[in-house]
Amino acid sequence: MAFLETLISASIFGGVYALLALGLTLQYGVARVLNLAYGEAVVLAGIAAALLFARGLSPLWTLLFLPPLWMALHLLLFRFLFLPVLGPRLALDPGREGRVILLSFGLSFLSQGLMAAYLGGQLFSCSYLQEGVALGPAQVSLNRILAFLLAMGMAFGLHFFLQRSRLGTAIRALSREPEEAALVGVPVPRLAAWVFALGGGLAGAVGVLLSTFQPLSPTLGPELTLKALVVVVLGGLGGVPGALAGGVALGLTEGLVARFLSPGLSLAVLYLLFLGAVLYLRSNREVARQ
Repeated sequence: MAFLETLISASIFGGVYALLALGLTLQYGVARVLNLAYGEAVVLAGIAAALLFARGLSPLWTLLFLPPLWMALHLLLFRFLFLPVLGPRLALDPGREGRVILLSFGLSFLSQGLMAAYLGGQLFSCSYLQEGVALGPAQVSLNRILAFLLAMGMAFGLHFFLQRSRLGTAIRALSREPEEAALVGVPVPRLAAWVFALGGGLAGAVGVLLSTFQPLSPTLGPELTLKALVVVVLGGLGGVPGALAGGVALGLTEGLVARFLSPGLSLAVLYLLFLGAVLYLRSNREVARQ
């Protein structure tokens, strides 16, 4: 019974984690930016949603305008911060990749410092749809079910867009071979900027969804970035199916550790999971080279 309850809760968290990872997948897999400030964008969106909820605005209304605003902010970030380092062809030699990571790392520290200075150590959340409903043996609050359904709707909408539209085909080509995509007329810098912005919009959406059922603090950003990275590594940059598989795996691992071992061990297990996934991928690459 306890295992079934954990499995249901893990699936719900896995759906939100999948959407969390999709934004980072777009930014890294297409725009070539390993954005270590991604978690801070999620947290800031969640805090904004909680503050707006305190003034009487439903998170569903916030979900309509906050992700587009986050898209606009990330578009400016890419255009004026990352693109000058990447260059027009998005070339990622070791030196440029290191500078991009350092830029995003500095942006993460700057965001954390500003949020800590203005918001302190407060916790922010929305008391929204907290009524529980029975799903088999588990009692699940309506806000978690709503967050899961909205996350899945956005994830599969993005999957349909990438697989069936002409622009989605160009994005997939850019993610695999940016130089060859430029040769066939794909506007590489402009498309990469919009894809990076789309990843930022997804971060804003995840922040709003998380705020409905999870308290958010200004210091939570690095943990969310790490979770997104774990899901990306587990899913192997495989788009929506890979992100969903990685998200459920992460949610199930977290749930089982918190339920049957100790909630305090969840973060340690998260680091071990990330390390194991990285070592596994590295070993596979070495085997493939041989």
